[in-house]
Amino acid sequence: MVNIIWSFFIILGIIYSILTNRIDIINTTILESAKTSLDMIIQIFPVLALWMGIMNIAQRSNLLNKISKILFPLLSKLFPEIPKNHESLGFIASNIIANVFGLGSAATPFGLKAMQSLQKLNKNKTKASRSMITFLVINTSGVTLIPTTIISMRMMHNSSNPNSILLACIIGTLCSTIGGVFVDKLFAKWYHH
Repeated sequence: MVNIIWSFFIILGIIYSILTNRIDIINTTILESAKTSLDMIIQIFPVLALWMGIMNIAQRSNLLNKISKILFPLLSKLFPEIPKNHESLGFIASNIIANVFGLGSAATPFGLKAMQSLQKLNKNKTKASRSMITFLVINTSGVTLIPTTIISMRMMHNSSNPNSILLACIIGTLCSTIGGVFVDKLFAKWYHH
């Protein structure tokens, strides 16, 4: 659906530029957008590569599993339907840890593995289980304490203090995650009664 909307806007813009005899603006915008995109990739890539490398080292050195074990008491309360020491809890913990560091790209594979693992536990394969819904709520709430991608973009655009957003991100993350989990648990109780 989003592709259709964006395609509509692009086609509408091209038609408007032809009708108003401003085709030069389209050419300029396309070239400037391509240059801006390339500059952004060149500047953000090293930061993402560094953090994804750190996450890879943490995973191979078993550090992620150790951190996951610290999260298990909290996760077992959030996901009471998941058996203790089930692999899905490890994937969920790894996903949350990657998201905490603002590494959505590194978190995605863990999230997909968590959903596959949760689907194996799901008794009704045509509907999302309670655990799947709770995980989706937490994942969507944007659990990010160190927004590395945003900080990189602020550095790229010569921000005088790219880290000044940390407190706002922490407050935003806490509000969205706590609010999301509260509403999820509220609906879960209401749905079961």
